Amino acid sequence: MAKTEPAVSIRAATLADYDALCPVFTEGDAFHVQALPDVFRAAEGAPRSRQFIAAILTDPNAALFVADSAGAIAGIVIVVIREAAAVPILVARRYAFVDSLVVREPFRRMGIGRLLMERVHRWSRERGLGEVELNVWEFNQGARSLYASLGYETSRRTLVKRLRGEEPVRRKTCT
Repeated sequence: MAKTEPAVSIRAATLADYDALCPVFTEGDAFHVQALPDVFRAAEGAPRSRQFIAAILTDPNAALFVADSAGAIAGIVIVVIREAAAVPILVARRYAFVDSLVVREPFRRMGIGRLLMERVHRWSRERGLGEVELNVWEFNQGARSLYASLGYETSRRTLVKRLRGEEPVRRKTCT
C-alpha cells in the first residue's frame, strides 16, 4: 500500500512544541547511533534540553522550523548563521548552516525534507545570505540524495583514520 501524502505546513517552532520535538530528535539521534555507535550514543533523558530549544528560538541568528501535519510534527530543521573564521586566508563571509534535519519515518519520501530545506533557503535569502552549508554523514544515503537533488555539492571532506590497531572500524550501512 502506497503512502498518501499528508497536508503539511512549514512553520517556526515555538517553545510550546518542546514535548513534540523530543521524539523527533530521539528518532534522528537513534538513526545515527545505529549507524555509528563508535561516534554517537543515546542520550540519557531528553535528547535536547528545553534551554537548548529556547536559545535557538530567541536567537535572531538561528531558526527552528517544523513540518506540521495535522498537528503532528513530521520533521524539523535547525539553521544558524555562521561567520568564517577571522584568519587572513579566509574571505570574510556570513552563511547559513543547517545544524539538524530530521523527518520522522512515517513521513519520509513525501517531500517534507525538501519543504523544510526550501524554508531554510528562503530564511537565508531574507537575511542576505548567499550560501547554505551543512554536514552529512556518508552512511546517510537518503539525506545525501535529498541534498544532491536540491543542488548541494561537496566542497570539502572530513577524513578519519582510526588508531585502534590495524583493524578498521566496521561501520554499519543504513539506507
